Amino acid sequence: MADEFDRYDAELTTPAMVVLEMVAADKTEAATQLATAMFNAGRVSDLGGFLKQVNSREHQLATGLPGGIGLPHARSEFVSQTSIAVGVTKFGHALDFGAVDGPANLVLLIATPAQSFSEHLEVLATLARSLSKESYRESLRRAHDPEVIAELINSSLVFFDH
Repeated sequence: MADEFDRYDAELTTPAMVVLEMVAADKTEAATQLATAMFNAGRVSDLGGFLKQVNSREHQLATGLPGGIGLPHARSEFVSQTSIAVGVTKFGHALDFGAVDGPANLVLLIATPAQSFSEHLEVLATLARSLSKESYRESLRRAHDPEVIAELINSSLVFFDH
Protein backbone atom coordinates (compact mmCIF):
# COMPACT_ATOMS: atom_id res chain seq x y z
CA MET A 1 0.00 0.00 0.00
CA ALA A 2 1.13 3.54 -0.68
CA ASP A 3 1.98 5.41 2.50
CA GLU A 4 -0.59 8.18 2.04
CA PHE A 5 -3.45 5.88 1.00
CA ASP A 6 -5.83 4.75 3.72
CA ARG A 7 -8.45 2.45 2.29
CA TYR A 8 -10.57 2.87 5.43
CA ASP A 9 -10.82 6.61 4.83
CA ALA A 10 -10.84 6.77 1.05
CA GLU A 11 -13.59 8.83 -0.54
CA LEU A 12 -13.04 7.36 -3.96
CA THR A 13 -16.19 8.77 -5.45
CA THR A 14 -18.98 11.18 -4.67
CA PRO A 15 -22.53 11.39 -6.01
CA ALA A 16 -21.30 14.15 -8.34
CA MET A 17 -19.03 11.60 -10.05
CA VAL A 18 -21.87 9.18 -10.83
CA VAL A 19 -23.53 9.38 -14.25
CA LEU A 20 -26.88 7.62 -14.46
CA GLU A 21 -28.64 6.79 -17.72
CA MET A 22 -25.33 7.30 -19.56
CA VAL A 23 -25.47 7.24 -23.34
CA ALA A 24 -22.21 7.36 -25.27
CA ALA A 25 -21.30 6.54 -28.85
CA ASP A 26 -18.25 4.53 -27.76
CA LYS A 27 -15.83 3.91 -24.90
CA THR A 28 -13.91 7.12 -25.67
CA GLU A 29 -17.04 9.22 -25.26
CA ALA A 30 -17.94 7.32 -22.08
CA ALA A 31 -14.49 8.06 -20.65
CA THR A 32 -14.93 11.73 -21.60
CA GLN A 33 -18.24 11.96 -19.73
CA LEU A 34 -16.78 10.31 -16.63
CA ALA A 35 -13.53 12.30 -16.72
CA THR A 36 -15.58 15.50 -17.06
CA ALA A 37 -17.45 14.57 -13.87
CA MET A 38 -14.06 14.13 -12.14
CA PHE A 39 -12.84 17.45 -13.53
CA ASN A 40 -16.00 19.24 -12.33
CA ALA A 41 -15.51 17.66 -8.89
CA GLY A 42 -11.97 19.08 -8.72
CA ARG A 43 -10.24 15.70 -8.92
CA VAL A 44 -8.61 16.30 -12.34
CA SER A 45 -6.73 19.52 -13.16
CA ASP A 46 -6.33 19.13 -16.95
CA LEU A 47 -9.23 17.34 -18.61
CA GLY A 48 -7.63 17.08 -22.07
CA GLY A 49 -4.29 15.87 -20.73
CA PHE A 50 -5.94 13.28 -18.50
CA LEU A 51 -8.16 11.98 -21.32
CA LYS A 52 -5.10 11.53 -23.56
CA GLN A 53 -3.60 9.27 -20.90
CA VAL A 54 -6.83 7.31 -20.40
CA ASN A 55 -7.27 6.78 -24.14
CA SER A 56 -3.61 5.83 -24.56
CA ARG A 57 -4.07 3.18 -21.86
CA GLU A 58 -7.24 1.93 -23.56
CA HIS A 59 -5.34 1.41 -26.83
CA GLN A 60 -2.70 -0.72 -25.06
CA LEU A 61 -5.06 -3.30 -23.62
CA ALA A 62 -8.80 -3.87 -23.42
CA THR A 63 -10.30 -2.91 -20.05
CA GLY A 64 -13.55 -4.85 -20.27
CA LEU A 65 -14.30 -7.33 -17.49
CA PRO A 66 -16.77 -10.21 -17.57
CA GLY A 67 -20.27 -9.32 -16.44
CA GLY A 68 -20.76 -6.16 -18.49
CA ILE A 69 -18.03 -4.02 -16.90
CA GLY A 70 -15.78 -1.39 -18.47
CA LEU A 71 -12.85 -0.45 -16.23
CA PRO A 72 -10.79 2.25 -17.95
CA HIS A 73 -7.99 3.56 -15.75
CA ALA A 74 -4.90 5.73 -15.72
CA ARG A 75 -2.25 7.11 -13.41
CA SER A 76 -1.75 10.79 -14.14
CA GLU A 77 -0.02 13.92 -12.93
CA PHE A 78 -3.37 15.67 -13.55
CA VAL A 79 -5.11 13.67 -10.79
CA SER A 80 -5.10 15.18 -7.30
CA GLN A 81 -6.44 12.14 -5.42
CA THR A 82 -7.48 8.61 -6.25
CA SER A 83 -10.95 8.82 -7.74
CA ILE A 84 -13.54 6.64 -9.41
CA ALA A 85 -16.29 7.98 -11.66
CA VAL A 86 -19.16 5.59 -12.31
CA GLY A 87 -21.40 5.42 -15.35
CA VAL A 88 -24.51 3.25 -15.51
CA THR A 89 -25.72 3.12 -19.08
CA LYS A 90 -29.28 3.78 -20.12
CA PHE A 91 -31.38 0.61 -20.36
CA GLY A 92 -30.62 -1.21 -23.61
CA HIS A 93 -27.40 0.74 -24.21
CA ALA A 94 -23.97 -0.89 -23.89
CA LEU A 95 -20.38 -0.07 -24.83
CA ASP A 96 -17.60 -2.27 -26.17
CA PHE A 97 -14.62 -2.33 -23.81
CA GLY A 98 -13.23 -5.55 -25.29
CA ALA A 99 -14.57 -8.07 -22.76
CA VAL A 100 -14.88 -11.60 -24.10
CA ASP A 101 -18.50 -11.89 -22.92
CA GLY A 102 -19.73 -8.72 -24.63
CA PRO A 103 -20.28 -5.01 -24.07
CA ALA A 104 -20.45 -3.10 -20.80
CA ASN A 105 -23.39 -1.36 -19.18
CA LEU A 106 -21.45 -0.40 -16.06
CA VAL A 107 -18.33 1.75 -16.56
CA LEU A 108 -15.93 2.74 -13.79
CA LEU A 109 -13.13 5.16 -14.62
CA ILE A 110 -10.28 4.89 -12.10
CA ALA A 111 -7.87 7.81 -11.81
CA THR A 112 -4.84 7.84 -9.52
CA PRO A 113 -2.00 10.32 -9.07
CA ALA A 114 1.05 9.54 -11.24
CA GLN A 115 3.32 8.65 -8.32
CA SER A 116 0.86 6.24 -6.68
CA PHE A 117 1.74 2.98 -8.43
CA SER A 118 0.94 0.62 -5.54
CA GLU A 119 -2.23 2.50 -4.66
CA HIS A 120 -3.37 2.29 -8.30
CA LEU A 121 -2.84 -1.48 -8.33
CA GLU A 122 -4.57 -1.98 -4.98
CA VAL A 123 -7.65 0.00 -5.98
CA LEU A 124 -7.80 -1.69 -9.39
CA ALA A 125 -7.38 -5.20 -7.97
CA THR A 126 -9.80 -4.72 -5.07
CA LEU A 127 -12.46 -3.18 -7.26
CA ALA A 128 -12.04 -5.92 -9.88
CA ARG A 129 -12.53 -8.56 -7.17
CA SER A 130 -15.66 -6.82 -5.91
CA LEU A 131 -16.98 -6.50 -9.47
CA SER A 132 -16.44 -10.23 -10.05
CA LYS A 133 -19.43 -10.81 -7.75
CA GLU A 134 -22.71 -10.69 -9.61
CA SER A 135 -24.58 -9.42 -6.54
CA TYR A 136 -22.24 -6.40 -6.28
CA ARG A 137 -22.56 -5.57 -9.99
CA GLU A 138 -26.33 -5.80 -9.79
CA SER A 139 -26.44 -3.60 -6.69
CA LEU A 140 -24.61 -0.89 -8.64
CA ARG A 141 -26.84 -1.27 -11.70
CA ARG A 142 -30.10 -1.22 -9.76
CA ALA A 143 -29.32 1.55 -7.28
CA HIS A 144 -30.64 4.44 -9.46
CA ASP A 145 -29.31 6.81 -6.81
CA PRO A 146 -25.87 8.46 -7.06
CA GLU A 147 -25.49 8.53 -3.25
CA VAL A 148 -26.10 4.79 -2.94
CA ILE A 149 -23.72 4.02 -5.81
CA ALA A 150 -21.02 6.24 -4.28
CA GLU A 151 -21.40 4.46 -0.94
CA LEU A 152 -21.20 1.03 -2.59
CA ILE A 153 -17.97 2.02 -4.36
CA ASN A 154 -16.42 3.68 -1.31
CA SER A 155 -17.21 0.73 0.95
CA SER A 156 -15.87 -1.83 -1.55
CA LEU A 157 -12.29 -1.15 -0.48
CA VAL A 158 -13.12 -1.19 3.22
CA PHE A 159 -15.20 -4.34 3.38
CA PHE A 160 -13.51 -6.55 0.83
CA ASP A 161 -11.68 -9.33 2.60
CA HIS A 162 -8.17 -9.58 1.13
